[in-house]
Amino acid sequence: MPSSDYTSQAEDYQRIEQAIRYLEATYPAQPSLAEIANSVNLSEYHFQRLFSRWAGVSPKRFLQYLTKQHAKKLLDGSASILDTAYETGLSGPGRLHDLFVTWEAVSPGEYKNRGEGIVVIYGFHPSPFGECLLALTQRGISDLVFIQGDGRPAALAELRRRWQKAELREDCQATQATVRDVFAFYDGSQAHDLSLHLCGSPFQIKVWEALLHVPSGSVVAYEDLAIQIGLPGGSRAVGSAVGRNPLPVLIPCHRVIRRSGELGGYRWGLARKEALLGWELVNSSSSQGNN
Repeated sequence: MPSSDYTSQAEDYQRIEQAIRYLEATYPAQPSLAEIANSVNLSEYHFQRLFSRWAGVSPKRFLQYLTKQHAKKLLDGSASILDTAYETGLSGPGRLHDLFVTWEAVSPGEYKNRGEGIVVIYGFHPSPFGECLLALTQRGISDLVFIQGDGRPAALAELRRRWQKAELREDCQATQATVRDVFAFYDGSQAHDLSLHLCGSPFQIKVWEALLHVPSGSVVAYEDLAIQIGLPGGSRAVGSAVGRNPLPVLIPCHRVIRRSGELGGYRWGLARKEALLGWELVNSSSSQGNN
């Protein structure tokens, strides 16, 4: 997809996120389409077209996929989904949006040295879920940071914190093709195989590896994820590792929610978590309906 298309999608996403926040705050009152459109300063006609083009369904239909009732139904089957995923080594056709991913963790020594001797190439890019910073090493994708209220400087500071002794080089041309592959699932385009270079503690790596088994269109409770990695009662530690995931979307931490059916927190903003989950649930449902 041309970069100009991703720029347009990133601009669209800002209004989508604003609409999701409005819906989240006013959904019990069942706001009208006119009220929702007015919240993002668009006419009913243009807002309906914008939201439906981005999500594939109407705003209210989209939010229905994010209710507690729907989340609880998904959670009822989450344990069996994970069991099957581990038994087969895959999590079905939705695994990482049909991308094949290999990953390599840094050694304990490399982790301790905070990237000493490593060159990290990074670039800022638009995406269907907002602007992001993507970083690469010779081994693969190392970081994906969504730009939030503090802007690009905060995202770059986050990258420097993780790779304190590495050499950081900005090169958007070098990262452009990779960011297209990361988000290829959104527009159904063909993507190349992806390699991940994970930098984390052994426990964090174990949790992130487990997340790779949660398929698109599904969710899992922190408690079930803890059981799956052999740490019953360790949901708090799992939650901490989930929150430190350096590769959102690719390692789908947004698919972990609370047992109550509430979405819980998200490092990159709750509205973005809702957008990612809602988009996946809608498209997973559409795919099943077409089979």
